[in-house]
Amino acid sequence: MKSQDTPFEGGPMDGRVLPVLLGMTGHPPKTYRIPVPDAAGGPPTVLVYRRVPRAYGRRTGVVRGWKYRYDPEGGSGLGRVRWPWTKKDATPSGKPDGPTG
Repeated sequence: MKSQDTPFEGGPMDGRVLPVLLGMTGHPPKTYRIPVPDAAGGPPTVLVYRRVPRAYGRRTGVVRGWKYRYDPEGGSGLGRVRWPWTKKDATPSGKPDGPTG
């Protein structure tokens, strides 16, 4: 497996560089989760970092590397496929001739 040294920015991992395994496309994963054990023996805290472009090429505008930025919300919006034809609210609003429409 191929890995790449990737910098982390923000949060407790600020300024650190870790080797991150690359996927089949040669890019690191979009999110990087780091479980931190609780000192009291409780459930671990999970730190979530999101992949963002490190720099863009001057002439072509192509991404020239990746870095991870801390996401304090920790995973909002993950796990759902967003199709372009789906609406934000999927509940029916009623018939056009009805009292609510």
